[in-house]
Amino acid sequence: MAPDSATPPNSGDAPKDFERGFRFWVIISGLAITSLLAALEHTVVTTSAPRILTELHLGEDFIWITNAFFICSAVSQPLLGQFCNILGRRWIYLATVALFTLGSGICGGATSGSMPIAGRAVQGFGSGGIILMNNMIVSDLVPLRQRGYYVAIILAVFGVGTALGPFIGGAIVDSTSWRWVFYLNLPIGGLSLVVMFFFLHVKYDKEMSFVDKLKRIDYIGNCILMASSVAVLYALTYAGTVHPWSSWRTLVPFLLGFVGFFLFAAYEASPFVPERVLPVRLFVHRTSIIVLVNIFLSSVLYFWFLFFLPVYFQSVALYSPSRAGYSLLPQSIAGIPGAALAAIAISKWGKFVPVHFVGFAILTLGFGLLSLLSETTSIPEWAVYQIIGALGIGIVIDTLLPAFQAPVAEADQAAATSAWSYLRAFGSIWGVAIPAAIFNNRIDSMLSTISDPDARQMLTGGGAYQDASAAVVQHFSPAVQLEIRRYTEKH
Repeated sequence: MAPDSATPPNSGDAPKDFERGFRFWVIISGLAITSLLAALEHTVVTTSAPRILTELHLGEDFIWITNAFFICSAVSQPLLGQFCNILGRRWIYLATVALFTLGSGICGGATSGSMPIAGRAVQGFGSGGIILMNNMIVSDLVPLRQRGYYVAIILAVFGVGTALGPFIGGAIVDSTSWRWVFYLNLPIGGLSLVVMFFFLHVKYDKEMSFVDKLKRIDYIGNCILMASSVAVLYALTYAGTVHPWSSWRTLVPFLLGFVGFFLFAAYEASPFVPERVLPVRLFVHRTSIIVLVNIFLSSVLYFWFLFFLPVYFQSVALYSPSRAGYSLLPQSIAGIPGAALAAIAISKWGKFVPVHFVGFAILTLGFGLLSLLSETTSIPEWAVYQIIGALGIGIVIDTLLPAFQAPVAEADQAAATSAWSYLRAFGSIWGVAIPAAIFNNRIDSMLSTISDPDARQMLTGGGAYQDASAAVVQHFSPAVQLEIRRYTEKH
């Protein structure tokens, strides 16, 4: 089902030359546009969320503005990957871009608290398909040995979009309505649809009927995986904020989710599944297992980094949303050269382990330095800390897909891409939910250090994350502001 302008890639011994004509570069450009589209929505709400939450009165449901997006993005990817493998790439790709654009329109036109959550869920389904299929189509077009360059291009654009999201979101809410945070996607989505409609064409099996193709879908496996993922992520959403970690409301869905994962693994290993959504053979190689763990961990750390630096900038440094947004630009500056250097190193030497070792070492150093942030940290200090952390992220995160695909047979490349994309999306919500729970739990346990009762009321029950903006903090007296800033910075 590879686009008909390409030589189908096989192993690392694929020919060094492959067709890269006009249509190839238009497709790559189209993928980059949609990658930008999906990336912006991962982080654009980090600086605009306080304004959205205040206007629509979301209360304790504020976390669903981010989590509805990430949950739907994660659970949709294995099913979409199987649809792509059986039905072809073109129409599934166009449908996911259209779905994402529709979700943006719903969010932008929201008149109640439930509408942006519903819109973000629709966006999440579309975003999951975009991320998955961008990498799947690149894998179709490019031989494995040279794949790192082109995956790096797409993921670099994704990284730029993710990095620019907070800046764009902050600039929009400072200058106009927060609704343009979402309306901005409409023309970008429309352009992407037009480009890919005319240039993305695929070879497909014309002999098999549509009904016969649908029979190949692993419906039971997909349902088990989706239900298990939703159960775990639902538990993470409310754990430690609305419900204690020891509450049955947290433990029951959490345990049911992990039991579901074991059931999914057992079902996929059984001989009764004609075409598995995630074949067990993807996970038998030691390299594949290690790479999957690294995919999950790098995604957790990346989104931890992106979602909690704005909390520092707005509630501790007291920056406006737009200033908090452009204060995150140093990480985008470092992430791109990190990804480029890693892609060049792997393409030249074909070694993943040294690159990942160096990347995680630099990332660890960067996170250690970020723990030193306080209300008195200077601009050069926090900029350098960000650059070091982002350099490590860039080295690691853009080279994990080729590493996972390397030991996998060509027939399983689409399934391998689905597994990579699912783990990355699954890790992203842990990277938002876990630090949010730790942050809010710690703050709830230390509320006695705040002298103002109104400030204590604002910070309790998840309010510290929801109301993490300079405008809210500056509502209080200078003495109380200093208490809140020092208190938030420590946690």
